[in-house]
Amino acid sequence: MLNPLKQQVKQFWEAAPCGALDANAGEEGSLEFFEEVERQRYTGDAFMHEVVGFDQWAGKKVLEVGCGLGTDLLQFARGGAEVYGIDLTEKGAGLTRKRLELYGLQGRISVGDSERLPFDSDYFDLVYSWGVIHHTPNTEAAAREIVRVCKPGGRIMVMLYHRRSLLALQAWLYYGLLRGKPFLRPSAIIAERLESPGTKVYSTSEARDLFDGVKNIRVQTIVTRYDLRLGRRSFLPSWLRYLIPPQLGWFLVVNGVKG
Repeated sequence: MLNPLKQQVKQFWEAAPCGALDANAGEEGSLEFFEEVERQRYTGDAFMHEVVGFDQWAGKKVLEVGCGLGTDLLQFARGGAEVYGIDLTEKGAGLTRKRLELYGLQGRISVGDSERLPFDSDYFDLVYSWGVIHHTPNTEAAAREIVRVCKPGGRIMVMLYHRRSLLALQAWLYYGLLRGKPFLRPSAIIAERLESPGTKVYSTSEARDLFDGVKNIRVQTIVTRYDLRLGRRSFLPSWLRYLIPPQLGWFLVVNGVKG
């Protein structure tokens, strides 16, 4: 039985899997739908292939925690990885299974909780999670689980939202300062206003501290299209990203090796 907040998070993502609302081609679950979701993701976040290295895990066991529509998991599978995916929602898991089948690829996809992963310890070569565990109520537990199921010498790669980012500043200006609430903290605004209820943001040091037992840890901040947002799907030109210091990026990527 999920606690009330986690149930709200589940309901939010059941209704709106990541990327689904932006796909305007084909029926949900169709090849045309998935192709459009993929096109938009890697056009908007063109850095993904370079940062993640989807094609570097051939023959390795890769788990994605919070697979959503399976967009990233598909890339790992195409690269020859043995892929596993888990998602809090039935819709996400179901659509990921269908997506892999449409492309003739194999994967083990299940519904489950990031705070209690249903896998043996020390099992995966890579545990990957992109923009997920900051949504679960107990992010610390989810981080511990990611480390637990990663094998010694294996890699973890986790993207979290960055508190000291341009987007967080935008949220404070719009929902705080301009509404006469200048003392409202950006983290409180994001928890209430951004995506599912209770969404959290982290500093680079806080993100590093979440992953005890991980060595050679690197925390990278990335300026994204969301830092240049004018409206829900209206953005400033992408070249402006290069004028913004990377330290102000909305994506905070933790990368390291389990000791």
